[in-house]
Amino acid sequence: MSAEPPSPGPAEPDGPTRVASIGHDDAYVAAVLPPDVVRVDPTGRSPWLDAAHLEAHADDIDVLHLHTGDAGVAELAGQCWAETVRRLGVPLVVTVHRLPRSAVRVPNALEARHDAHLEAVLATAEVVLTLTPGAADEIVDRFGRTAIVVAHPSVAVPDPDAGAERGLVGLRLGPGVPDGPALARAALSGAVSGGGRLRVLADDGRWVGHAVREMAASGDLELIVHPPGERVRELQELHVAVLPEPVGTHSRDLEICRDVGTRVVAPTSGWFAEQWSEVVPYATDAKGRLDPLSLTGAVDAALARPMPRPADRAWRAEQRAAVQQVHAAVYRQVAADRVRG
Repeated sequence: MSAEPPSPGPAEPDGPTRVASIGHDDAYVAAVLPPDVVRVDPTGRSPWLDAAHLEAHADDIDVLHLHTGDAGVAELAGQCWAETVRRLGVPLVVTVHRLPRSAVRVPNALEARHDAHLEAVLATAEVVLTLTPGAADEIVDRFGRTAIVVAHPSVAVPDPDAGAERGLVGLRLGPGVPDGPALARAALSGAVSGGGRLRVLADDGRWVGHAVREMAASGDLELIVHPPGERVRELQELHVAVLPEPVGTHSRDLEICRDVGTRVVAPTSGWFAEQWSEVVPYATDAKGRLDPLSLTGAVDAALARPMPRPADRAWRAEQRAAVQQVHAAVYRQVAADRVRG
């Protein structure tokens, strides 16, 4: 389900719209921000999650844009924060990047907080955005809000000096990945079956675990641990990238893979296949638990397919411009409503 962005009203604030963006990664926020908008406090941890800062500086901004998905944002942007936003009359736009899994199961404490955070901020938002029709449908079903569906824009450019290795499968381990060894074993089985090899990537050695280190020491897989900063090149070197996050909804790494021409294997527990038709799915149950045989088969099947071509840069530029136009229309409308109010 999708909705048309609101058309701008007759009354608008003077000068460029001042937008405070909260959450998500800077690459996405920079990609969707219209060129004629001023981003307030664009670097570092957003002070706008502090109710006292928001109260003191509410007149310095025209629009507050909250990007949900980060656990730290969900922790701070709850009912009290949302009530402060409403009381101050600051127009709130929310982009939903991640949805806790269906309420039919008992959530863990982290997902319960995230669910409560979404309930509070979506009830307060003037406009809701999300990235796929499936996520929009779920937002309607669970929270009663209609979301505008906007595409995830390009966030990477292929490195002309980096080449992909046919048969190389990559698996990134990090926070939010519950069973790294099981993922590694299943991905390794698929890589070997498809005539390839497995590379495990980690930005921090804490996420690797003893079992995966033992597999690397025995020569079963390659392990690379280093600080973040080379993600585009790392993904471009792969034939297949396995997305491991069982609670994901949308993925920045998937869009990087589309940009650089790497095939993606992703769980069925998110809306990854709606982001890009080239995704090869593997099964997870309603609680996000891995089906190892499904992952092995998905990796094997992905290796049997040719590597996709990198996304056409002209088309990606047009897509990004269209996404920015939607954001510009939304910002103008909610800022004008504040002026009229």
